[in-house]
Amino acid sequence: MKVRVLLADDHQIFAESLRLMLEMDTDIEVLGIANNGLDLFKLAKELKPDIVCMDVGMPGMNGIETTRRLTASCPELRVIALSAYSERQYVLDMLDAGAYGYVTKSEAADELQRAIRTIRQGRKYLCAEVASTLTDSLIARNDRVAISAAPRLGARERQVLQLIAEGSTSAEIAGNLHIAYATVEVHRRNIMRKLDLHGVASLTKYAIREGITCS
Repeated sequence: MKVRVLLADDHQIFAESLRLMLEMDTDIEVLGIANNGLDLFKLAKELKPDIVCMDVGMPGMNGIETTRRLTASCPELRVIALSAYSERQYVLDMLDAGAYGYVTKSEAADELQRAIRTIRQGRKYLCAEVASTLTDSLIARNDRVAISAAPRLGARERQVLQLIAEGSTSAEIAGNLHIAYATVEVHRRNIMRKLDLHGVASLTKYAIREGITCS
């Protein structure tokens, strides 16, 4: 039986390239492509894929929040994170949200099909670059000090920061993430306090520098 796969990426050319590559494999059926988290959520509920290849940095509802919602509502579904970034925090956030695998876009041509097969067998999969990143992080002597010294934003705070940087108002963020307006304001204050930054311009620069948004 073919593995039914749904792709989610806001870069159409990259997504179509992935589709063509995967469709060359007779054991894989690509059901479709979604360009953002909200559309993906609807498609996944309708088409019931076995695996979703999820871009982490999509606009609006990003890959982390989409993965969390999908795995909560469709526990049999498996998510593979697909990202240009291999930084430790992205990987941990996606795995914490319920992803079974993580493949960088630079390694997708070589490793995505292997990841799909591995995860279909019930095992988790990290591409070589990500595995190396996590290993280096674990064995670094000053890893614990570096983590405690750096500003730590929670997964929800990173989502709010992404939307702020993309120009959303607090009301729009509340609607997008299905949380109260007052909760968004609390997150906004906590983000500014943790980062010691004030104003949308400063937050946007930080988000771009850290790869939280491409805006």
